[in-house]
Amino acid sequence: MPDPLAFTRLLRTPLILAPMAGGISTPELLRGASRGGALGFWPGGYQTPEQLADKLTALKRAGSSAFGVNLFVPADEFERRPEAIAAYARALEPEARRLGVELGSAVRVDDWFTGKVAVLTADPVAAVSFTFGLPPEAALAALRAVGSVLIATVTNPAEARAATQAGMDALCVQAAVAGGHRGTFGNYPGSTLPLAELLAAVREVSPLPMIAAGGISSAAELGAALRAGAVAGQVGTAFLASSESGASSAHRVALTAPGARTAVTRAFTGRPARALVNEFLLRYGAEAPAAYPDVHALTAPLRRAGAAAGDASVLAMWAGTGHARARNSSAEQIASDLLSRV
Repeated sequence: MPDPLAFTRLLRTPLILAPMAGGISTPELLRGASRGGALGFWPGGYQTPEQLADKLTALKRAGSSAFGVNLFVPADEFERRPEAIAAYARALEPEARRLGVELGSAVRVDDWFTGKVAVLTADPVAAVSFTFGLPPEAALAALRAVGSVLIATVTNPAEARAATQAGMDALCVQAAVAGGHRGTFGNYPGSTLPLAELLAAVREVSPLPMIAAGGISSAAELGAALRAGAVAGQVGTAFLASSESGASSAHRVALTAPGARTAVTRAFTGRPARALVNEFLLRYGAEAPAAYPDVHALTAPLRRAGAAAGDASVLAMWAGTGHARARNSSAEQIASDLLSRV
């Protein structure tokens, strides 16, 4: 049975380090944020079960305190139209030639979900959160049986109601200003309500503990989220430029560049995600089909080549609207500063 108190017992402070897939999260980042008081989440997305198992072993061997793992729930087949994917590939060919790479094609639609659940039942962690939907009941039962707290990412009251009925222990309530992928159950933008209003709307349909996500990059904003009913705030963008972050140099510089702004786009992965606006986003955002993870596979070689060359024009530079306040400091100091008024 769900235990609404299980999640709150995990928290030393009301701060959570967001899982940031694609190389941004590092073991050093989790450990540093933990020293500052945050509960860290490791991103399981894009990793094979073997890679996840190796990372869990390394994190635990290094003495990491309690932490969670985030998993991507497999995409629905209806989101993948071959003709739209092929058309987008043709549009991207000039970019691939410019960078001297081939577009990607191999797609693992389920993101090795079943295998990663098996890893997490064999080597349990304190909490498992889910993005892009709700897992099968069997997966939830298996994870609950080994003692993991279960958390669903939701972006509107309807998703919150469904997650509550599915037996989750807590909800990560993600506002539209959050950086990276929108955690919607389908391939749509999600609610545009401000964070405080979204928390209030979710509270009307669910009694579960709420984690506030999106737009929290200062102690004052964390305090506001707590006053709005959240038991914790989940923060990612504020840690992007930290000394332990795996963000590329180009990404770090772009966060505080004059005139920098963000937008929600499908250009990089086929799912709505908030990123810093660059040439790639502007050129291809309107053409990108709602086809995740196929678009992610297509653009991955472009993004890798851009990162290697320091070419920010093609990078998926995930960031929330508070990106300008990101700073090059230790994760421990950033976490401590966020908690300074709690």
